[in-house]
Amino acid sequence: MADEDGTTPKDDWTVQVADRIESVVQTVRAKTTVPITKLAQIVVYGVLLGVAGLAAGILGVIVLVRLIDSYLPFHPHARQVWVTYVILGAIFLVSGALAMRKRPSTRR
Repeated sequence: MADEDGTTPKDDWTVQVADRIESVVQTVRAKTTVPITKLAQIVVYGVLLGVAGLAAGILGVIVLVRLIDSYLPFHPHARQVWVTYVILGAIFLVSGALAMRKRPSTRR
């Protein structure tokens, strides 16, 4: 269907320019804004998981101290919290030493 001046809508340069600008803006948005948004989501969720993991780790250590202190068998110094600290300290020391042995070498 032709317009009053005899041109078809496909020939209308203003529509073509507007479509081209829109496609360029969408391309730029897809290559910049979308990846930055995804990166921001990853950072936010990572921080939240890190804080939740840290809180869970601290609560886990507190639970271990309470359990070992409460259920320590009949030891002459039972119910003294330093015995619990020695036990948990030894566990953390051994696990830390094993983790240090597993780390990659920094020598070249």
